[in-house]
Amino acid sequence: MNFMNPFPYSHDNKRYYTWNHYLKSTFDSKVFKVPLDAGFSCPNRDIHGYGGCTFCSIAGSGDYAGNRSDSLRQQYDEGFARMARKWPQAKGIAYFQAYTNTYAPLSRLKEIYDPFFDDHSALGVAIATRADCLDEEIIEYLAEKSRIKPLFLEIGVQTIHDETARRLNRGESIRDIEKKLTMLTSAGLKVVLHIINGLPAETEDMMVDTARWVAKMAPFGIKIHMLHIIKDTVLAKQFEEEPFNILTKEGYVNIVVQQLQLLPPTTVIQRLTGDAVREDLVEPLWTLKKVSVLNDIDKAMAQLNTWQGQMYEG
Repeated sequence: MNFMNPFPYSHDNKRYYTWNHYLKSTFDSKVFKVPLDAGFSCPNRDIHGYGGCTFCSIAGSGDYAGNRSDSLRQQYDEGFARMARKWPQAKGIAYFQAYTNTYAPLSRLKEIYDPFFDDHSALGVAIATRADCLDEEIIEYLAEKSRIKPLFLEIGVQTIHDETARRLNRGESIRDIEKKLTMLTSAGLKVVLHIINGLPAETEDMMVDTARWVAKMAPFGIKIHMLHIIKDTVLAKQFEEEPFNILTKEGYVNIVVQQLQLLPPTTVIQRLTGDAVREDLVEPLWTLKKVSVLNDIDKAMAQLNTWQGQMYEG
């Protein structure tokens, strides 16, 4: 069996295009994200109702972000200092993580983001948001800012299957998301898509189909997560009342390998497993052993002698 790594975009002998490889190749430095909470909410809580997406935590998926009662500059400086103790020579990206970070009038967005682009030490900016909170005016503004500093725009898709999305209360159809992604790509923005494996009632084929759709969209990057059932969420209550099947670690690894094979070899893999607060995680507990999950993905790809993009059809 040939265990030589055939994948060209690797600083660390991975068979997929790691975020670490992109950062080192682009900026010649260790780079880390500093998660921030800019005080946003989410239209899926305020407009569509029902408490937002069923899996979303009370922190709006920003469990490790800064304290929203502090200024953004204070959040960044304190977060950067913590990370710099581990990597003294590293650079930082301001990561607007909690809730939906374009869910405000453009005038408010300019107040929040302009300082980080115009007079801040951050190397770049990452913004997590929803496709339905990006109109032409906001997209034009973000495209303009991306010419000043690197900008990474993270969009939650989770699944391409609208039936699943309705159960999750995502509040958007995949057709609407696809239209907005086309606009973002045309504007030259670096888009990072989020997808989740293990959603209720989804089969292996459905999850792989979501990755096949991502491959068609050919984004700059992707984050692949295992579903986390978090305490005090709608999903946790549903799981308690009517338990559904949870992917095993082995099942998750198998699906991720298939998904990586389908993705473009130039799509950056920003994440292959997520982080949950240990005290808040209901299931699956195996996700707490993050290094073990990543190691098993590496082993599976080596044993199969496969790599990202091996089956890409673009």
